[in-house]
Amino acid sequence: MPAPIAEELAKKQQSISVAEFFEKNRQILGFDSAPRSLITTIKEAVDNSLDACEESGILPDIMLHIKRSGKSGVVVIIEDNGPGIVKDQIPRVFAKLLYGSRFHALKQSRGQQGIGISAAVLYSQLTAGHATRIISKIGSQSPAHYYELMINTRTNDPEILKDEITEWDRPHGTRVEMEMEATYVKGRRQSVEEYLKATAIVNPHARLKLIDPEGDERIFDRATDKIPEPASEILPHPHGIELGTLMKMLRYTGRQRLAPFLRYSFSKIGLLTAEEICSASGLDVDMDPHTIEREDAKRLLDAFQKVKIMSPPTDCLSPIGEELIYKGLEKEFKVDFIATTTRTPSVYSGNPFVVEVGIAYGGNLQKDDRVNIMRFANRVPLLYQQGGCVTTHGVEGIKWKQYGINQPGGGLPIGPLVLLIHVASTNVPFTSESKDAIADIPEIQDEVELALKEVGRKLNRFLKKKGSLKKRKEKEVIINKVLPRMAEKLAETLDREVPDINPVVARVMGNLLVDRQLDDGNASVSLRTKNFGSKKVEFKLHEILPFQVEATPAPKVVSMGNDYDYIWKIVLKPGEAFAVNYQLPDPSDLDSIKEPPIVEGVEEEIVTGARAIKGVV
Repeated sequence: MPAPIAEELAKKQQSISVAEFFEKNRQILGFDSAPRSLITTIKEAVDNSLDACEESGILPDIMLHIKRSGKSGVVVIIEDNGPGIVKDQIPRVFAKLLYGSRFHALKQSRGQQGIGISAAVLYSQLTAGHATRIISKIGSQSPAHYYELMINTRTNDPEILKDEITEWDRPHGTRVEMEMEATYVKGRRQSVEEYLKATAIVNPHARLKLIDPEGDERIFDRATDKIPEPASEILPHPHGIELGTLMKMLRYTGRQRLAPFLRYSFSKIGLLTAEEICSASGLDVDMDPHTIEREDAKRLLDAFQKVKIMSPPTDCLSPIGEELIYKGLEKEFKVDFIATTTRTPSVYSGNPFVVEVGIAYGGNLQKDDRVNIMRFANRVPLLYQQGGCVTTHGVEGIKWKQYGINQPGGGLPIGPLVLLIHVASTNVPFTSESKDAIADIPEIQDEVELALKEVGRKLNRFLKKKGSLKKRKEKEVIINKVLPRMAEKLAETLDREVPDINPVVARVMGNLLVDRQLDDGNASVSLRTKNFGSKKVEFKLHEILPFQVEATPAPKVVSMGNDYDYIWKIVLKPGEAFAVNYQLPDPSDLDSIKEPPIVEGVEEEIVTGARAIKGVV
């Protein structure tokens, strides 16, 4: 009699390792096309380097070198100055999926699952058939260890092909080299260069160097020497716990009584709060947590919602901060206006999070393009699946016309605009393992929209002021066309020299006047400033000369090659004036004073008699 079909089917059942699963489903991790596979590899390697450097208090210095290999392959080299990796850990870090130190840690970090870099190693061996080569060194007095590794996909264990000590000139750090089928592309938003540019903006403390397949170098230099404040690890919050998780915690806790279990297993539960929870659930504070069954656990979970429990602590987060977002945008974009905001921490399902937004407008940005949305999660750029991300939905939910930005059809706005949106959380709710988009969590979307409205109001004020200044400039142009003719006719009638009309223009326009007077007889110069406006002005007055002079009052002097920049910091109330005087070394030097003075920190539309430049006073 033949065996039952069920028995035959049972013989075919077998388990697979996580490495085997991702070997056949690599697209889940972001290895679904040649260009994207390269970006994903670099992203995972850079994330690891940045995290390691920050945790060790090291300013990151990361080098990326991409070489072509054959018709469809590349060799990727990533080298950092991090703390290095202990010898015994190197094989598991790079050649074992789901191996890492952050999965159980409740704090903000770039990586969580321990899949990233080992997935890149797996993709490398699948497409190129080569081992990944690693050098790591933990100190100047320690040897550099060289490994060649592959992943045994049946067991999800590292296969060590080579293990030896080598020479390496770095005092500490890690170097990874892998070959794979991938494509390097330029000129797209989804490219290696754009990824590094975005990374440099939200990690302004890092220095990134890219050497592309043509040998061209691009350096994204750091804008600050300040390393971000490290995030602290916290306990899970009761509002984010599900029934199955709670039952598991009860089963495996080392505590013998319920009240201490609650106090030392969750954040923001003290002695009194633990007693309130036990009372609300009808459970004894001294009962053994291991004896709690499903129904009692469910009552405990319900009590978490009834008892008032403080929000989770936020020192587990490390937001970028408004100042550094500003510096990052200023470093990578030439624009007319930047505004930033960091929202106060909020919570979804017990997970603390912070939303930060930066907006950049004008300058070299394209006027007729859709807004450039730069999305980030825990300081990592999100380059794909923009349409499925809560941050994009937040942008679409704003009525941008009320902030002076065109928004045809009510979708994404159009104009010379960059929007930077950063979500920092202990548990970013990604829509997939490839971590390309953030799920539509209502609390996150609300915070994104509030942050966008805040920077939108700042932009609207700037645009209104810009429109007003434009009208002023148009009025001044008309006055400058009419008054010179009137002055020439009057001078001709009275047989006198044509007068300087700048003081008249400044008075009519309500401008800041800068008037330079040259005295041929005494070989001296007088710079007079007067505020004809209705508001106080603060500015720096620059006089750039090819020689040294003695000036009153004494300026700050900055050497500029063969020239000297004389700088006075001036504050003028409405109607106030200020004069600067200096003597020339030789009367003939008057001929070398040709360029107008420079005013820094005041809009050019309200300055007469000088060249205005941007700057911070």
